[in-house]
Amino acid sequence: MTTTTRPAALTSNGYRLDPKRWGELRPVPDAERSDRGALWRRLQRDGYLFLPGLLDRDEVLAFRRYFFTALLEAGVTDPSAEPVIGRDSGRPVDRRRLRAALFDTVVPGPEYEAFCTQPALWDWFGWMFDDEIFLHKRRILRHTRPGEMGIGTATQAHYDLVYLREGTDRLLSAWIPLGDIPIERGPLIYLEGTHVDYLGAEQRGEALPAVSMTADLPALAQQKDRRWLGTDFRAGDVMIHSPYMVHASLDNADPDGILRLSTDIRYQRRGDPIDWRWQNYWHDRDGL
Repeated sequence: MTTTTRPAALTSNGYRLDPKRWGELRPVPDAERSDRGALWRRLQRDGYLFLPGLLDRDEVLAFRRYFFTALLEAGVTDPSAEPVIGRDSGRPVDRRRLRAALFDTVVPGPEYEAFCTQPALWDWFGWMFDDEIFLHKRRILRHTRPGEMGIGTATQAHYDLVYLREGTDRLLSAWIPLGDIPIERGPLIYLEGTHVDYLGAEQRGEALPAVSMTADLPALAQQKDRRWLGTDFRAGDVMIHSPYMVHASLDNADPDGILRLSTDIRYQRRGDPIDWRWQNYWHDRDGL
């Protein structure tokens, strides 16, 4: 097992990862970026495509600025710093104002719609699927404060199809860092090779997890004898992954007090079955 060791202090939901079960995500080589067949083969082999710089960095940062400006009155960020920085306020958040800003303004707003359907994404997925495409209306924005640690503070291990069982499995998820997310800021990480474990499991009569698998990422890696894969992300990077690929996130331990902000969206062919439950705007009380 080839391992690239990261600092031993990496945690997720408070559980410390084993450096011996860590590896680095591999970016798609430039020679394959415009080769659709090569990308599908890589996706089938690895379960993910790491596409550095797919989006315009300035456009990503512009949306980051918009997002934290919209949440300013909720006390999420330090008002003395530029919103695009996303420096944590260090004080309690006004939950009522946060929910109103997020679910009444940002999520259903034209700025978020424009970001998720920008040509760099829409055209890429249209080209990748080589067909008419469909973007799920339920799209999630996640911001994580530095220093939060414990069960429920980071994304627990899961694969997306557990939550998307009413539609096709021929969809692709895009995880997009909205700003730089170095490893200490808590990016998404992937459990190596697990897309193979769950592909076709339902047809084989195997029981599928009803929801997230576990918050204990080290135990899951040990159980499956796999590595967690991650890297330092920059604004403009995009991760594409199989709906069967197990992933989770690290805790935000940023030493400069910067919030981690990301979004995850899902595209598929328009002609394939669509999970009707995902055709409403995301809300933390939507039951999904």
